[in-house]
Amino acid sequence: MGNQAWMAVTIFILTYVAIVSEKIERTKIALVGASFILLLQVLSQHEAVAAVDFNTLGLLIGMMIIVAISQKTGIFQYIAIKTAKMVKGDPAKIMIVFFLLTAIASALLDNVTTVLLFTSIIFAITDVLEINPIPFLISEILAANIGGTATLIGDPPNIMIGGATGLGFNDFLLNLFAPVLVIGIVTCILLYWIYRKELCVAQEKTAEVMKLDENAYLGDQGLLKKSIAVLVAVMIGFAFHQTLNFESATIAIAGAAILLLISGMETDQVLQEIEWTTIFFFIGLFILVGSLEATGVIRVIAQYTMDLTQGNTVYLHFFLLWLSAIASAFIDNIPFVATMIPLIKVMAEIGNMDVTSLWWTLSLGACLGGNGTIIGASANVVVSSIAAAHGRPISFGYYFKIAFPLMIVSIIISNIYIYLAYLR
Repeated sequence: MGNQAWMAVTIFILTYVAIVSEKIERTKIALVGASFILLLQVLSQHEAVAAVDFNTLGLLIGMMIIVAISQKTGIFQYIAIKTAKMVKGDPAKIMIVFFLLTAIASALLDNVTTVLLFTSIIFAITDVLEINPIPFLISEILAANIGGTATLIGDPPNIMIGGATGLGFNDFLLNLFAPVLVIGIVTCILLYWIYRKELCVAQEKTAEVMKLDENAYLGDQGLLKKSIAVLVAVMIGFAFHQTLNFESATIAIAGAAILLLISGMETDQVLQEIEWTTIFFFIGLFILVGSLEATGVIRVIAQYTMDLTQGNTVYLHFFLLWLSAIASAFIDNIPFVATMIPLIKVMAEIGNMDVTSLWWTLSLGACLGGNGTIIGASANVVVSSIAAAHGRPISFGYYFKIAFPLMIVSIIISNIYIYLAYLR
């Protein structure tokens, strides 16, 4: 490799280490790393802009706008309280139902947005019940990452894979729904078994939950109807975007623009709700990975991987699955997937092979592997930050003890699925 390649590798590794250390906010680090790529002329400005995947950014921004407007109606909180009352305030049933709700919402929205919406409700209910919220929060994290694995828009790694490959909403649903369903059921059962002794409260406490008024959370009825109509239209658009020859970002941005127009809300008010730190983190990351691709580093790694697995398709899938899972548990799965996408593309070129099944392998490994530690995925970090703010911090060790074995179970199930579905 030449000097430019070594500079790209050095900057990338230093940036990665800084992100994992969590000493400085990751968006700052990613943008500084990207800036050095430009200042040292590893990439020109034109090449750096070309490296940014605007389909991914457009999809993220569009969905963030739709959810930011929709959550003003209180519909998500209404559903959560209504559900808790339907199960008569039973803590075990509440945990199971919230697991299902979080998984479903994460598949249809995105897992970061979902945990932001539901974490406050979990604290409200557990405060009334005077019960430890940690089991519910861990269940929420696991459900968010599992549910988000099922669709194009559910988890940032899937959004990135879809943006880079042209794989659509239906492709993700058809290939990932079955394993996610099995993994979700198994994880929910195991969580209940782990926490069954902690999910017991006095009867008078469950009665307090029944007194909560879900209708108090509902706001503007007109905005609620508009939000639901646009959200349904966007979901239908995702289902048919390949047939209509539209990128997924086009559907999301169009839905966001229409809802912004008809909502009556001020644009700057809505845009303040967008997670701009996440958007700029992606921009910095795309430039960093683009430098590895442009300088030939990705091709060298791809060739090494092909040599290591001796071109055996089964070995390659299993190696990628477990590498993705373990790596994503200890480093954020977003930068990991950003690195792996061009790597798989180059492997396809070197080996002259159809790598479609490798995309599903990467998705399962990275999204589910993110459950392994408290820093493994964005949803985990968000929930742990909110928990700490409520005086209920989730330690790395405690989370690891509960979640890492459950993550390994999910990867074993994924391994079986990949073999049966694509490798027999």
